[in-house]
Amino acid sequence: MKQTNAYKIALGLAALCLVVGLAMVASGNLEQAGPFFITFFIALAIGFRGFDHLKGFSYTVMIFAAVTTAMYYPDYFVEVGGFQLAVLITPLIQLIMFGMGTSMSIKDFLGVAKMPKGVIIGILCQFSIMPLVGFTLANLSEFPPEIAAGIILIGCSPSGMASNVMAYLAKANLALSITITAMTTLLAPFITPLLMGLLAGAFIEINVLDMMWDIVKMVIIPIGAGLLFNKLLSGRAKWLDDVMPLVSMFGIAFIIVIITAAGRGS
Repeated sequence: MKQTNAYKIALGLAALCLVVGLAMVASGNLEQAGPFFITFFIALAIGFRGFDHLKGFSYTVMIFAAVTTAMYYPDYFVEVGGFQLAVLITPLIQLIMFGMGTSMSIKDFLGVAKMPKGVIIGILCQFSIMPLVGFTLANLSEFPPEIAAGIILIGCSPSGMASNVMAYLAKANLALSITITAMTTLLAPFITPLLMGLLAGAFIEINVLDMMWDIVKMVIIPIGAGLLFNKLLSGRAKWLDDVMPLVSMFGIAFIIVIITAAGRGS
């Protein structure tokens, strides 16, 4: 009962902070409203934990809190003691991909044999509809070339574990989602650079081979290491099995914060 009351208090605090924050924005004090918006998202995330149907949104709301913090206080997330935090992005991505690998097994890839039609359709859609939508938006938006190329890159990148979570919440075919995610992730180092060269080459110069190696280094090698770890040591290092999802969640949030802080002016 006390725990339930604590969640309700957190939601009440969130509502209060939101009202105060919006009132400050309305009165022209946007810069001073930061702490209230940050507290709003944090309290909301905590409050959501008390309700089964909202619990799954807690992490998303915490991402909003992190992004809001980076927007209001970017200097803390650009460098520390002269060390550029952007250097951490690549190793964090590798760590996240390793965590993804540890949660997968060869059985995930065997799903292709069980449902080849669904997997093939899913792969074709991801590497056709998404890139073309990105390309269309980039052309219609009239953004600067580097931003337009970024929009296309988002479309050319395969879905990650988040799509599996969405499939689970929607009570869709989770096995199919996991199989498509696994296959598109393995194909990405080869198909994504080719699509970028084809669709984004008109906006910026694309070095396809360098891009292939970067994706192999950041995706395939860490996932391969994670798969090997899962096969050889799964269950023997339970603490690592338990901590990797949390590390991955923190890593994703931290990468978003660094990128938001670095591009805050834009």
